[in-house]
Amino acid sequence: MSPNPCQPSGKQPPASASQHSPQDAARQSNPLPGVKHIIAVGAGKGGVGKSTVAVNLAVGLARAGKVTGLLDGDIYGPSVPTLLALHDDVPQGTADTIFPFFTHGIKTMTIGKLVEPEKALIWRGPMAHGAFRQLALQTDWGELDYLVIDLPPGTGDVPLTLAQMLPLDGAVIVCTPQRVAQDDAVRAVRMFQQLDIPVLGVVENMSYFIGDDGREYDIFGKGGAVAMAHKLDLPVLGTIPIHTQLRANSDNGTPLKNFEGNEQLGNELMSMVRATIAAVDQHKADRPTLSIS
Repeated sequence: MSPNPCQPSGKQPPASASQHSPQDAARQSNPLPGVKHIIAVGAGKGGVGKSTVAVNLAVGLARAGKVTGLLDGDIYGPSVPTLLALHDDVPQGTADTIFPFFTHGIKTMTIGKLVEPEKALIWRGPMAHGAFRQLALQTDWGELDYLVIDLPPGTGDVPLTLAQMLPLDGAVIVCTPQRVAQDDAVRAVRMFQQLDIPVLGVVENMSYFIGDDGREYDIFGKGGAVAMAHKLDLPVLGTIPIHTQLRANSDNGTPLKNFEGNEQLGNELMSMVRATIAAVDQHKADRPTLSIS
């Protein structure tokens, strides 16, 4: 039996010329040739603001002039319908194609608009695998500069399906400053590394709180995820504050206001966007190529 690239023991099988990573086949087949760059946004645990980061990263990329799509890959707990205010939007498509929604400057698709609201998806792994595959491959993304994929928390079926199906430029890890979040974030980093997916860097979410008085308060211990990133020799892509405006705009599905209403919040978000673009470009430049003369 061939070794499992995600074996839970933590021991990676010895490398050999005959072994291939899940990304090898994805890079060769590439079912989305119209998409230039694919970025996964992941986290080791829930509740760290992964979907909020993914949405604002996608919207920020669009504001930076990039044609951008956002795939809500969190099959069991889709947040994009709320974060982008898709409540009244009705999905359209054909027998074989799903047309993405276009809102806030980005194309997006989520299973939250393909099932009944508040319906609990009590699915085993193969059903989640099939749903994610359908969302990713049957959505008519067209030509994109970036496709951002909001993954479910943890290290389960959907990330493995993604690695086997789509060629990724890298993954962004979202983590809050607390130690308990760091522990799970490290596992997410190791998962992507085992799947041969570059880790672009870490975003420290809920890094600090900006009060109405304009002062900063380190509620969760600012810098914990930054220290984790340094320990793992990974770039820090951004430090996103807890801000009442960010919370309100997330609840109201108005992410564009995050970039316009408060200068400090907008600067932090665009700094994350620019750092992510730079990390993608750097990994692309470092990728070995074969030159035949």
